[in-house]
Amino acid sequence: MFSSPIGMMAYAIALTVCAIWFSNCYNRLVKLKAHVDEAFAVMDVHLEKRYDLIPNLVNTVKGSAAHEEETLTQVIEARNAAWSANSWTSRLQSENDITDALHGLFAVAENYPELQANKNFVKFQDQLIKIEDDIAHARTYYNGTVREYNTRIKQFPTIVYAKMLKFKHRPYFEVSNSEKRNNVNVEF
Repeated sequence: MFSSPIGMMAYAIALTVCAIWFSNCYNRLVKLKAHVDEAFAVMDVHLEKRYDLIPNLVNTVKGSAAHEEETLTQVIEARNAAWSANSWTSRLQSENDITDALHGLFAVAENYPELQANKNFVKFQDQLIKIEDDIAHARTYYNGTVREYNTRIKQFPTIVYAKMLKFKHRPYFEVSNSEKRNNVNVEF
């Protein structure tokens, strides 16, 4: 194929450069995927703390607001759905459903002064507020790593290798509609 040693050497150098480039591309994708997995794992720790707190919170509310069974059931069903979700997308949607259900639970709790005075409820509410804050920070980190990873697998020529090596797009952990910020109306 090559009649001269220089031609063979040029071919070998070109092949080596391509192999090094492919290796670097693959290693970068693996590293970014690992960052996404790590970010989700960090967030998952906070989500599991929330799962563990929810039954205590529901039982405390149940004692003071037993006839609010529908709201309590929604919270538990949302928790169970998130716990048993089998894909990234359904898991993230279920987590938003838990947040929505918890907002409903706290709205119900506002109608019961004896519940607001219950030390256990206040303690669980404070813990949940801290956990939700931790989840928000973890969600920011997770979404940042997902953005970087998704951007990389869509860029040319990496997209060719990403598809060939089955690197898949990862979903963002987006804010649910009820969590979206509305303008605050302040009246004096």
